[in-house]
Amino acid sequence: MATAHAAAGGAARRRPAVLGDLLPGALARDAALVAAAAVLTGLAAQVAVPLPGTPVPVTGQTFAVLLAGATLGFGRAALGMLLYLLAGIAGVPWFTDGESGTGSPTLGYVIGFVVAAAVVGRLAQRGGDRTPARTVATMLVGTAIMYAAGVPYLMASLHVGLGKAIDLGMTPFLAGDALKVLLAAGLLPAAWKLTGAARRR
Repeated sequence: MATAHAAAGGAARRRPAVLGDLLPGALARDAALVAAAAVLTGLAAQVAVPLPGTPVPVTGQTFAVLLAGATLGFGRAALGMLLYLLAGIAGVPWFTDGESGTGSPTLGYVIGFVVAAAVVGRLAQRGGDRTPARTVATMLVGTAIMYAAGVPYLMASLHVGLGKAIDLGMTPFLAGDALKVLLAAGLLPAAWKLTGAARRR
């Protein structure tokens, strides 16, 4: 009986919690995934479309952050975004439009990336990316966290009121973020189904 319980416990520990767990290796894999998350976010930041009347452009960063959180889990995703933040502050030119340092009024969003990736990662580890409905809820939580960090920072940087900061840093992006959430809701559950089918072969 004890042997059976031990075997069941071992099987539970080996079960992948997030998609990143499906890759072989341990320490080297995790280090590579952390670095890849930071680099992916930096590349996505260069896909920037300026909007008139706001210093906040449309970028691919938020989608990269959400995907990193869901695929890497709590620890690796948070470390990846922390690496992105700290390296950018230190001078790596991979913030939006090749910027670095602390002078951008949009730095608050990048700070929010760390928390958003961690929370999305934790939710994904609990099955928050296994079905479209759960994925939508998980991604909405992550998106809300990014706004919760970015909008107040924008308000303080530009010396404007909360309403104006929302107009500049949130309202123009809601439709695009909704599309990103829906895209994730299609991709992530499908990826789990594909990997499950492959593992059964």
